[in-house]
Amino acid sequence: MSQEPIQLAVIIGSVRAGRFGPAVTQWFAGQTRDHSAVTVDVIDLEQYPLPLRMPDFGEEPPVEVAPVKNALGERLQRADAYVVVTPEYNHAPPAALKNAIDWYRSEWAAKPVGLISYGGLSGGLRAAEHLRQIFAELHAMTVRDAVSFHHAWNDFTHEGEPSSPEGSEAAAKVLLDQLVWWGVALRDARRARPYNV
Repeated sequence: MSQEPIQLAVIIGSVRAGRFGPAVTQWFAGQTRDHSAVTVDVIDLEQYPLPLRMPDFGEEPPVEVAPVKNALGERLQRADAYVVVTPEYNHAPPAALKNAIDWYRSEWAAKPVGLISYGGLSGGLRAAEHLRQIFAELHAMTVRDAVSFHHAWNDFTHEGEPSSPEGSEAAAKVLLDQLVWWGVALRDARRARPYNV
C-alpha cells in the first residue's frame, strides 16, 4: 500500500450561533499533528452557505450558487477521508450538515468517514447513527469507532482541551488509525479501478 499521507477533511457540521463545533474540531485537528500519515483540511460549513433548493438531476445550479458549490466540491473531492464533527439537534444531525452532504454524490463515494459527535446526555450518538445511514447511501463507509463528548460544554476546559484527555486522546487515535487504514486502502483501490456511482 502507498505511504503517501491521506488527505483528511475535517468538517464542522454546525452553523448555529454559539456553536461548540469549532472547539471540538480544533482539539481533534491538534490530535492529528502527531500522526504523520495524514494531512488535514478543516472545512467550516458556515463558509459555504448552500441553499435548501437543489437543482434537479442534470440541471446546473443557479449562477450565484455555483461558486460556493464548486469551491466546497473541490475540497471534498481532494479528500481521501473525512471526519464529520456533529452536534445532535432533535435526535439528528444539523440541517446545514445534511443539506451540504446532499449537494454532492461522487465526492463521497468509496471513501471512509469518521464521526465525532457531541451533545448533552447522549453525546450526539443519535446524530452519528443517522449519518451512518446517510453516508452508506452515498457509497461512503463509516469506520466503526467514533469519538463522542457527553455534556460537551462541561467536558472542555477554558483552553479548549477535554477535561479527561486520556480517554478522548485514546479514542481519537483509534479513529485516526482506522481512517488511515481505510483511507489508504480505498485510495489505492480507486486509483487502480475507478469506483462508479
